[in-house]
Amino acid sequence: MIIVCQSLLKNTKINGITLFPFIFLRKPEDKTNAVLINHEKIHLRQQLELLVIFFYLWYVIEYYYWYFKLRDSYLAYKFISFEREAYAQEGDLHYLQKRKLWNFRYYFS
Repeated sequence: MIIVCQSLLKNTKINGITLFPFIFLRKPEDKTNAVLINHEKIHLRQQLELLVIFFYLWYVIEYYYWYFKLRDSYLAYKFISFEREAYAQEGDLHYLQKRKLWNFRYYFS
């Protein structure tokens, strides 16, 4: 895993984004934000489990499912099972050591 500070994110609300195998951060000081890094590492694991390409396909499909159902882009993002798992577990810095394969499936609504 490589952490890169990306000036491209400076004018967005996004603090970090994971595009396998990289984690892009908006601010250099976020390199020390253990919760944010853990959130993004959870996404790395999810991407590996779904062979990267299937993660992105599933992510987009699930986003649009929730968007058309809720009519709210932010809520649609928050309802994606990958994001629900990452947000729910980001504070547990040992989560990835005990996480079971495809654990995001438990976060479907």
